[in-house]
Amino acid sequence: MGLFKFLKEKFSKKQDEETKVYVEGMSKSREHFANKLDELSKRYKEVNQEYFEQLEEILIEADVGVSLTLRLIEEVIDESKEQGIKEPKLINELVVDKMFVGYAEKGDIVNEVQFVNEGPTVLLVAGVNGVGKTTSIAKLAYRYINQGKKVKLCAADTFRAGATEQLTIWAERLGCDIVVGKPNSDPASVAYDAAYKAKRDGTDLLIVDTAGRLQNKINLMNELAKISRVISKEISNAPHEAFLIIDATTGQNGVIQAKQFLDCIKLTGIVITKMDGTSKGGIILAIRDELGVPVRFIGLGEKMTDLEEFDLDKYLYGLCLGGKVDE
Repeated sequence: MGLFKFLKEKFSKKQDEETKVYVEGMSKSREHFANKLDELSKRYKEVNQEYFEQLEEILIEADVGVSLTLRLIEEVIDESKEQGIKEPKLINELVVDKMFVGYAEKGDIVNEVQFVNEGPTVLLVAGVNGVGKTTSIAKLAYRYINQGKKVKLCAADTFRAGATEQLTIWAERLGCDIVVGKPNSDPASVAYDAAYKAKRDGTDLLIVDTAGRLQNKINLMNELAKISRVISKEISNAPHEAFLIIDATTGQNGVIQAKQFLDCIKLTGIVITKMDGTSKGGIILAIRDELGVPVRFIGLGEKMTDLEEFDLDKYLYGLCLGGKVDE
């Protein structure tokens, strides 16, 4: 049970700007998770069955997910019995330890886009309407432009009205190229054109926006498969990355959406948006547990720089301890 001590020593004395963003961005989630854990521990001298039932309720309300919550509680009960732990605060720390270990043990914790050695790296971006997909694409483009990469956008979401126009506006603001098609044109043809141009002009990163319709999963699956197929004809092994954008405020609905997309495309990462607007910060753990796909970036504000690399230590610190830096 050394995670609480580790996090306090790592972040409480001195916080860099990114850690402060996590602390501020996770404030709503922390209020509904860490504060409730504290309140629960103060009501009991020793833990009992009722304590664990209320602890289970707090985890589920934080959107940790039912299956992960039940597993965490079972593991904590078993370990607390083995070690004779009865103090509520120590039990709470044990829960957070288990949350950390469960995420880390999944492996493959990478954040940045993994660039290929030769030719353009292709990043496919998917997500239902309203999750902040276009804004996230712009933030990703901004990030890599500032790293000196030549970035090109592809408006292959020809299904949603205004999608091409919105992405074009962002491209103009960022000063990067964009490939668009005619109204109602085939998304795959737009993607093929973008792949051809990216290969020809030495683009480092091609970000392809795709439609987010879930009304008919067969159509979505066929469309994404076709886009991937035509891109790979121009650029070997593309797309190299496929990110799904999920709105944190949708909670478990976001997990359901992700499962549907996972049936359609091989996702390499999740981008969580609007994390600063939700009180249910456990959604990240639920996604990792149920999908096995790592969270690569997390949105903690509206500024272009507020798309942060996901950091498990900073996330748990922001969720559990961020409000206690002066204690």
